Amino acid sequence: MSHPFFNTSLRRSGGQPRDLRARVDMEITERLEEAVDFVCLDAMVQRRRARQLPEPAADSTEDRDEFNGRVETFLDRLRRDVAPDAPPTIQRKVDETLERAGTERVRQLLAVQVVLAKELPDYWARFDAIRLAYAAGAADDESGSEGRGLLGRLFRR
Repeated sequence: MSHPFFNTSLRRSGGQPRDLRARVDMEITERLEEAVDFVCLDAMVQRRRARQLPEPAADSTEDRDEFNGRVETFLDRLRRDVAPDAPPTIQRKVDETLERAGTERVRQLLAVQVVLAKELPDYWARFDAIRLAYAAGAADDESGSEGRGLLGRLFRR
């Protein structure tokens, strides 16, 4: 039996799971959330700067909705592009994760990325390549011009 002073790790707070796998999943999820938030917020800011519009405001419902839409779009793109040629074992894990992740789309997509981050040795290199392509597309107003006519895209309204 250990001494009471040593019952908990100094690196773990009381709210974190004791199971090592659950802690690893939680850490990967947090890192992914931070990375996706950064990518999407940066894309919003760059797009607005290019159009000489005000930067996003934390208290704006419209800005929050745009940000949430970008998060879902980026996570969807990651799902499509990170591992299109993944082996069947990884695809099976992805499918099982989707079944367990509930009905919220962003949670599902994030859970898939946790699986891929754990399974693919070059996951973060792939993530970074997709991030750069996404940022370039946002700067070119990739998502802002969808569904508009030629004149709307030309005048960027």
